Amino acid sequence: MELNIRLAELQKRTIEHREVLLTEEAAKTALVMPFLQSLGYDVFNPSEVVPEFTADVGTKKGEKVDYAICAGGKVSILIECKPSSVQLNVNHAGQLFRYFSVTDARLAVLTNGVVYQFYSDIERPNKMDDKPFFTFTMDAIKPGDIRTLEKFTKAAFDIDKIVQEAGNLKTQSLIRLELEKEFAEPSDEFVRMMAQRVHGGRLTPAIKDGFAKLLAPAIAALIRDFVNERLSSALKASSPVEDLPPGASDDPSDGDGIVTTQEEISGFHIIQAIA
Repeated sequence: MELNIRLAELQKRTIEHREVLLTEEAAKTALVMPFLQSLGYDVFNPSEVVPEFTADVGTKKGEKVDYAICAGGKVSILIECKPSSVQLNVNHAGQLFRYFSVTDARLAVLTNGVVYQFYSDIERPNKMDDKPFFTFTMDAIKPGDIRTLEKFTKAAFDIDKIVQEAGNLKTQSLIRLELEKEFAEPSDEFVRMMAQRVHGGRLTPAIKDGFAKLLAPAIAALIRDFVNERLSSALKASSPVEDLPPGASDDPSDGDGIVTTQEEISGFHIIQAIA
């Protein structure tokens, strides 16, 4: 089964049940273990997925990380879980920070079963970074998330390639966050930069305030226009018979018992054109 299909099934479960998964054990059993399975790991093989992994660190004796994924007898990924009702922050990653430097792992995951934060040692070798290089939310998976998660599957796992790309992923995620902030509430620096490009004269406080009020609506309108242009292009897309969905026929009364309506065919071509 393809990863996107497995994740879609898990996404449905997450949306339906996250409100009742109030304990860490519930989140682990209902959400985290199925997620690891969707990546191709055998959660019932203790040599591959080690629950309650222990590695004494200094004066911290008996501390445990919820899961350790192993390959070739070495730890490759550390996973720390929290209840699905908890808002994740770096303070929840204490064991991950300590274990990261005393195991072979170069990847760590902090999760509540809904949000997954992936960490590595991009800034300093053998020391886990304070910020994740990749974060995704199970109840709002984006196509780009699936492409990234494919790299963490058992079949495709290559730690060197992942760590090499982690820096770019981290930078991209930070840029996205800053853009989201600017689009929602433009900063003084952004307002000043745009005003100076548009306004030829002296930038007075009144002019700057006027630009600040107009900038967010202008950005929102621009994004809407981009979306509408894409949809218009999709609606105008041609629909030759050979491009019908697999198994579909342009004859609604086709003898295979499957009736494909014109609306379904049109919908298929809209999605095809957008993609």
